[in-house]
Amino acid sequence: MTATVAYGPHPDQFLELTLPAGEGPAPVVVVLHGGFWRAAYGVELARPLAADLAAAGFAAVAVEYRRVGAGGGWPRTVEDVAAALDALAGLGPAGGDGAARLDLTDVTVVGHSAGGHLAAWAAGRAHLPAGAPGAGPRVRVTAAVLQAGVLDLARADEQGLGRGAVREFLGGAPSADELALASPVSLLPTGAAVLCVHGTGDDVVPPEQSERYAQAAERAGERVEVRLVPGDHMVLIDPAGSAWGVVREWLRARRGGSAAGDTLGT
Repeated sequence: MTATVAYGPHPDQFLELTLPAGEGPAPVVVVLHGGFWRAAYGVELARPLAADLAAAGFAAVAVEYRRVGAGGGWPRTVEDVAAALDALAGLGPAGGDGAARLDLTDVTVVGHSAGGHLAAWAAGRAHLPAGAPGAGPRVRVTAAVLQAGVLDLARADEQGLGRGAVREFLGGAPSADELALASPVSLLPTGAAVLCVHGTGDDVVPPEQSERYAQAAERAGERVEVRLVPGDHMVLIDPAGSAWGVVREWLRARRGGSAAGDTLGT
């Protein structure tokens, strides 16, 4: 059963929690959808992956957030992601079986495209200075899967990815101050285990984005795994596809081969 929980007053400030079978605490995987931060794309992109994760034994959380054209953009979009994650700490009975079903010592964020940006940003929140949007996380991210993520905003802006999506998101040309708070390459090391998955045929967000992030992480003293897989930009969010199989296997390996009620396939 999926429970919808509001984490703010706006219609797009909600999360959908799907608990796995069983009774014990389950590792949490938060799915952040993409769409270049624009209102035309919503949580429906995250639901198939969340359903697959719940069937595999994870407590799956699909997050909706304010997007450009519907009250979002910088910093409101990232503030929503932060609020959604922090809401897990006080979820209480809203999830049906209550917060006891959520293992908040093991929280993974999974994001595709602009959702990859948001997932990487969430993993690096601890580096944000006091008073910055999303600073002071209540829930710590322990792992992140970045699927064709927009991870270097300055480079993405130079390349005009998404027909100027970075400038739409930031409200203009990115400044050094904004990039320091908004671009994942500026929020390293995260201290989380990180996997970047990218299609070799992706002409929407080039694999260079994942490679630049991994290089920046290495300079910061942290290792990020990059897996290049056959396919385009969208193949990564097909729950029946081999690219998603890479993610499921990585998540299973982190749990020592199992999650609560594990039924993971390949």
